[in-house]
Amino acid sequence: MKKRLFALLCIVTMTAGILAGCSGGSKEGPENKQEAGGAEKTDEGTSADQESVVVTMPTTSEPESGFDPAYGWGAGEHVHEPLIQSTLTTTTKDLKIDKDLATDYTVSEDGLTWTVKIRDDVKFTDGEPLTAEDVAFTYNNCKENSSVNDFTMLKEAVAVDETTVEFHLETPFSIWPYTMAIVGIVPEHAYDSNYGQNPIGSGRYIMKQWDKGQQVIFEANPDYYGDEVKIKKLTVLFMDEDAALAAAMAGQVDVAHTAASYADQDISGYSLLQVASVDNRGFNLPAVPAEEKDGLTVGNDVTSDLAIRRAINIGIDREEMIENVLGGYGTAAYSVCDKLPWYNADAEVSYDQEAAKKILDDAGWAEGSDGIREKDGVKAEFTLMFHPDDSVRQALAEDTANQLREIGISVKTEGAGWDVAYDRALSEPLMWGWGAHTPMELYNIYHTMSDTGTAEYSPYANETVDKYMDEALQAGSLEESYELWQKAQWDGTSGITQDGDIPWIWLCNVDHLYYVRDGLKVAEQKIHPHGHGWSIVNNVDQWEWSN
Repeated sequence: MKKRLFALLCIVTMTAGILAGCSGGSKEGPENKQEAGGAEKTDEGTSADQESVVVTMPTTSEPESGFDPAYGWGAGEHVHEPLIQSTLTTTTKDLKIDKDLATDYTVSEDGLTWTVKIRDDVKFTDGEPLTAEDVAFTYNNCKENSSVNDFTMLKEAVAVDETTVEFHLETPFSIWPYTMAIVGIVPEHAYDSNYGQNPIGSGRYIMKQWDKGQQVIFEANPDYYGDEVKIKKLTVLFMDEDAALAAAMAGQVDVAHTAASYADQDISGYSLLQVASVDNRGFNLPAVPAEEKDGLTVGNDVTSDLAIRRAINIGIDREEMIENVLGGYGTAAYSVCDKLPWYNADAEVSYDQEAAKKILDDAGWAEGSDGIREKDGVKAEFTLMFHPDDSVRQALAEDTANQLREIGISVKTEGAGWDVAYDRALSEPLMWGWGAHTPMELYNIYHTMSDTGTAEYSPYANETVDKYMDEALQAGSLEESYELWQKAQWDGTSGITQDGDIPWIWLCNVDHLYYVRDGLKVAEQKIHPHGHGWSIVNNVDQWEWSN
């Protein structure tokens, strides 16, 4: 701990210099202490500027392709409202659907046409009106050019008139309102290949300055049509956890993202904000026997045994992991969508090491002299990979190995970069991170693909699970789909959780942690998805400083 604190003190000095550099020039005199759009720390511990905040985010949160919805801004792994642009719908605190640009929407009986009526009082920040033509252009552009989002279900978007747009789908897609909640509308007249660098939108904020690799500054859109924007200026600094903590220790930021390993720091003038998430960690268990396909090993002769998978699911003490790896900052995970409207609480199981051993005994996995089980000449052993730059995933992998040894399963842990991990995960478990504000996360992980006959991220297939998810997408309404997504998880006799197939083991949902300056009231947060980035500022326009 002493070494860490010494290192942080060194970073404090460097961080202060970086922040000053980002501000575009030196500021002299006691009256000019606010750096990089930041808030000066006063004797009361609040901001000298009651209408601005400075927030840190991981360096991975900086959008490489700029602030363009076609290339991931506002969607992708870090699902969030795009700030600069408006969306047709939005999600509520309980992840139900509300409206933004849309005033009404309906879907045809066959589920193939969504008709959306939009407001007629919205203008882009260049003064031009936002019409249904812009909405149609945005979605058609995403379909044709998106590098991260799946728009294969969309056939065509058509502007019927200035305030009506129709989405013609290739196949029914009941969860379309969740897609409409993350796609920011761009102006057709001002869109080109450079749009992401200088975006024009109609949302709550205008991007005023982007110093790549350092910061981005947003200012309130004076012509915004929605509720009053209380925070007029938002500065986002991109930095790793060490630098973010140092910035908070130096009083240079208002909100600093942090990790459980740093959450024990007592920083004068700051308190720790703990946000629940569906940012889960877990590992796949290839559910088919090993064979060679196209030069790759697919499947695993140990994890393909259902008894092994079920024993692992109840043989891991998740609460112990949360306490020892996450420092108590997390919740147990049993599915990829814990606590979301489509989550089935029946997925939850109780830790029972003795029951896990009995499952293995009954299935013929006999314990050898070395304590490792064996069946038909096959040892109960496998490799569990983790990304070498992620200390939490490594710690979870090591803890998993230690716990499974106690029920007679030998696990070797190994760091593996993404360049090889995706292919190797077809035959060896890998520690992953998932979690999104859409049921498509379930579909993408568990539904079989037509070209391989198995799920995309791990060899697994179940016709009953596929049927439930297909029916969910074809449901007459979003609300009707929830029960079907829940049945795919567990219907009482079959599913991907509980006493079902268990092709994935979910361990924990990682709480998102932030040091927040005293006097700043961060508005109530929705449950955060995977990615410790933009979600925190989804409602930054409604944050407030106390007087």
